[in-house]
Amino acid sequence: MAEVEHFEALVLGSGQGGKLLAWHWARAGKKVAVVERRWVGGSCPAVACMPSKNELWSAHVAHVVRNAARYGTLTDAVRIDMRTVRRRKQDMVDREIAFHLSAYKESGAELIMGSGRFVAPSTIEVALNDGGVRLLSGEAVVVNVGSHAAIPDVPGLDAARALTHIEALELDDPLTHLIVLGGGYTGIELAQAYRRFGSRVTILEPGGQLMGREDADVARAMQEILAAEGIETVLGARPVGVQGLSGDAVTVTVRGSAGERRIEGSDLLVATGRVANTADIGADVAEIVLDERGFIRVNERLETSAANVWAIGECAGSPQFTHVSVDDSRIVRDNMEGGNRRTDDRLIPHVMFTDPPLARVGLSEGEAQRRNVAARVAALPMAKVLRTQATGETEGFMKVVVAADDDRILGFTMIGSEAGEVMAAVQTAMLAGLPYPKLRDAVIAHLTIAEGLGPLLTGVPPRPRA
Repeated sequence: MAEVEHFEALVLGSGQGGKLLAWHWARAGKKVAVVERRWVGGSCPAVACMPSKNELWSAHVAHVVRNAARYGTLTDAVRIDMRTVRRRKQDMVDREIAFHLSAYKESGAELIMGSGRFVAPSTIEVALNDGGVRLLSGEAVVVNVGSHAAIPDVPGLDAARALTHIEALELDDPLTHLIVLGGGYTGIELAQAYRRFGSRVTILEPGGQLMGREDADVARAMQEILAAEGIETVLGARPVGVQGLSGDAVTVTVRGSAGERRIEGSDLLVATGRVANTADIGADVAEIVLDERGFIRVNERLETSAANVWAIGECAGSPQFTHVSVDDSRIVRDNMEGGNRRTDDRLIPHVMFTDPPLARVGLSEGEAQRRNVAARVAALPMAKVLRTQATGETEGFMKVVVAADDDRILGFTMIGSEAGEVMAAVQTAMLAGLPYPKLRDAVIAHLTIAEGLGPLLTGVPPRPRA
């Protein structure tokens, strides 16, 4: 049996939060190791956030060129070279790998490539990718193993060898007809991208609207944007069977209020949620308790049930965004140094990188209603924002939720050009506790998208009289 190697800090998984912690501790002089089974730097720079946004931008360029005549630029017929699209993406990934390797070397943290699992409390056995085994123990251990795409239990789906977001970013040829299972963020982003690459696309969503956590008006607006590009959306479509092979010919049978329907396509993408990567890490041996879905149970300080073991990111049930994993790392870092930071007082934003994008921070109108939070709501069509008249990007709207009994901004949602950047301005105001008139009356540069915040907030109804 391998001899146990002792570290002051041990990180299982090299996701965004885990690697930042490792680099911080190593630069502070601690002996630190990070165990990663496959992707240097974690999934975000390798197969998820950055690669997907890279290909989404290639699709955006194709869309702009295809519609250039609207702006007075005439072009020949647009052709898509998917090999170049993929090569551009892979060049970025290669640069990220080089950056991460350099960061590990500079910090002094040791990166160990292999599959790790707990064999005792705070002790991890690593089956090295290059062969052999190492046994590591840590005075402090952080679990950062992430999640993977869920494959629903639908007859024939496993045999169909459907794409997930990973395989969808590795294609060298256009798809004839892509069927997307799931109308959430990942499914919609990739649906729009492949439509712009020239594929016919059909989205199958079991629920009554796209993006089930968003307000109904937001979902309708996004569906209209997708429909304008020729993307078919089938709502209330519960998949009950799959026949064929993705990449060749595949048929999905769905059941809805009108009975069963068969959708035939060439390729199938599954985007129906995420599963924590905790099934084979030896959590029980480490005395780490999982919840009924397989996510690690943590408290508000991100401490697990095991002594001196923390969990961060998606495997800990944190909202599934890279920026949340980064903040998780700050919470663990500060708490391990004597602080008392928590996860239950955060204001977490999110963006769906469609074109135009969807951004939200704080409460939606529907959430306020479900929580019985008295609120005032105002909305502004993007066509009323003067910059969109110059650019032609008039799709979507802004919506703000303001407390009924004071002037606090409780939430902001936007579908429109530069939505994520505009949302950041509102988020800053919310973090600062600014009453909405302060932002309403701010002198915002003309001609910008953020200038629309003025007329949006001018439309907030007055406080109800007592």
